[in-house]
Formats: sequence, structure tokens, C-alpha cells
Amino acid sequence: MTDRLYYTDPYAVEFDATVVSVAPVPGDRARHAVVLDRTAFYPTSGGQPFDTGALGTVRVVDVVDEDDGRIVHVVEGDLPSGPVHGTIDWSRRFEHMQQHTGQHVLSASFDRLLQVRTVSFHLGTASSTIDLAREVTADEIARAERDANRVVWEDRPVTIRFADAEEAARMPLRKESKREGVLRLVEVEGFDVSACGGTHVARTGAIGIIAVAGSEKFKGGTRLEFLCGGRALAGFHALGDTVAASVRLLSVLPSELPAAIDRVQTDSRELRRQLRDLQTRLAGHEAAALAERAEPAGSMRVVVAALDGWDANGLKTVAAAIAARPGHAALLVSSPPPAAIVVARAPDVMLDSAAMLKQLTAQFGGKGGGRPELAQGGGLTGDVNAMLAAAKSAFGLI
Repeated sequence: MTDRLYYTDPYAVEFDATVVSVAPVPGDRARHAVVLDRTAFYPTSGGQPFDTGALGTVRVVDVVDEDDGRIVHVVEGDLPSGPVHGTIDWSRRFEHMQQHTGQHVLSASFDRLLQVRTVSFHLGTASSTIDLAREVTADEIARAERDANRVVWEDRPVTIRFADAEEAARMPLRKESKREGVLRLVEVEGFDVSACGGTHVARTGAIGIIAVAGSEKFKGGTRLEFLCGGRALAGFHALGDTVAASVRLLSVLPSELPAAIDRVQTDSRELRRQLRDLQTRLAGHEAAALAERAEPAGSMRVVVAALDGWDANGLKTVAAAIAARPGHAALLVSSPPPAAIVVARAPDVMLDSAAMLKQLTAQFGGKGGGRPELAQGGGLTGDVNAMLAAAKSAFGLI
């Protein structure tokens, strides 16, 4: 069992230990799994990611908590048995401490103010989340956020203590622990007591700020995204950059952004409607011109053509207009590749459009499907002229 130095001193940045075992990582000759007699490296556990850093001169790229109590350090390189000096990546460790303690405070605020418990917690690389047991309103989120920051700015002590199950049962734990034996308890003075094995700041003031960045319904409850400390500052700067760029592009004041975006969306919808109308009119003219050049193939007349600049919907409109003529069929592809393709035929034409499409996608790739009267697909690659030649051959035109 590895002695976990971070349990009692999360601020430990360097430590000395002894290498107990070294083994190659299966399937990766460049990496080794190292076990020490003691470590300050935190392993992935309880929603908090692992620490990085170095053992001697080799980088620690993963830390794993094994079921038997050992902590395995995955290093890039090899290490000899014996003494080794470990160094923690402090910026990563402290960021995780800010987020994790911030989560305790935020979860306690929801619990104390609204009697809403936290179901789970995840500390991500850019932001963190908590899942709440029920849906909460924007007003409730704002109340809990304000209360959490009050506790942060009061700079309350955050202490670590150990208690057996009997003693812990007499304490006001926010959430009953399922662990047996001695529990590690993290206490925010006068506000929260929780069983936790993670790393935490010594005082709530070190959290800096807790900012709820977003929320969504999740499994009957609410998932909140939040940022603490340095992450909150980075998020503020990113939001400011986004607003500044939007203001420049739209030539409005920041307060006018919502109205400006609404106008842009309205204009865009109107332009798309006009474009659809114009494309429908153009498709009619294009279909008429192509139908005039239709080639006889048995009892039907066939149009096989490549149309530059037309998307799948446009091709479908043109092909359908051609197929509206009795005795006509059309096979149209877009250009350049990857090509969209549409096959259509009039009701009085004996042709399985879906089978024809399948024949061409088998030769030129892509995928699609449809019905005997109309089929469409996309992703065909290769020379467009070769596609047209293959289509004409299938119709018996060449």
C-alpha cells in the first residue's frame, strides 16, 4: 500500500520516495508503471483527474489508484529501483484544488439553501460539472451562486481530519459515505463537512470566485457547468474576446448585441426563403432545357447529366421536374466531387431508381437510398465523366 502524502499535505510540491517496483506498460515499450513507497501524486479518483510532474528526470503522464491500495505512476521512460525525487506540476494541482473545493462550497450552498443534493461531480480539463438531484430554476442557481461566493470571500479555513465510521455518523456530513473504516473528512468551517479523498485549498479565499457557466436538464435533474479561480478568469477573458469580436463584426454596442443578432437571423431566414424560391424557378428552366436533350432508351427518354454548383436539394428539384414529364427519367450528379446523386422517373416508366443508385455507389463509393420512383445519395468520388459514362451504360445509352 502506498503512503498518500496528499491526504495530509495537498500543498506538497516535492517529495522523496523509494521505487518499489517498475514494470513495462503492456503494449507501450516507451512507458513504465512505477510504484513508490510514498507519493504526493494524486491518482484519478472521485471525479478529480490525476496529477502530472516528474520522478527524477522522467515525466509522469498518468497516475492510477489500484484496488490493492497501490498507486501506479505511468512514466515516459524507465526508472531504477531505489531513491527518487518527485516533483508535482503545481499549476495543474492548484487548479484542481480550486475547482474541487469550489465544488464542495457550491454543492453545500444548493444543499443548505434549496435542499438539493449533488448526485455526482466531474472535474474536466476546461470546466467542471455537478449533477443535481432535481431541476433548478435560473433564480435558484443565482441564489446558490451568490451564497457560495459569500463563503469564498469570507476566507473560511478548510481543514482535513480523519474519523472512524462511528464518529463520522455523529457529524453533520452533507452526504452519507458508503466507505467503511476510517474516513477522510474535508471541512469548510461552519459550512460543510464531506468525506473526500481529493486535494483542496487551505482557505476558501484561494478558490477566488465560483461562476456558474451554464446549465441543462440531465436525467431528471440539472447538470451545472462551473468555473473557479483561474478558470473563471480565463472564461471571463474568452467571453470578453467573443463579445468584442461580435461588436466589431456587427458594428453595434455590447448592449445592442441581442437585438442585432435577432435582426441577422431574421434577414438570414428571409434570404434562405428567397434563395429557395429562386432555385425552384431556376430548377424549372434547367429541367426544361435538359428534357429537350433527353435521349431515347427503350420506351423512355433519359437525362443523364452533371450540374455544376447544385446541391442535393437542387438536384432533387430538377430531377423531379424532369420526372414529372410522362415517359421521362433523370440521373443527375453534382460537380465537383464528392458528388451528390439523384435518380428519378415518371410513374409510367419501368425503372427502379434505388437499384440504379445502388449500382453507382457500389462503383464510386458514397451511400444513399430511396424508392423505385426516387432515390438520392452522396459522397461519390472519382471522375464525373466516368460516373456519367457508367450511368449511360446502365441505361443502355452506350
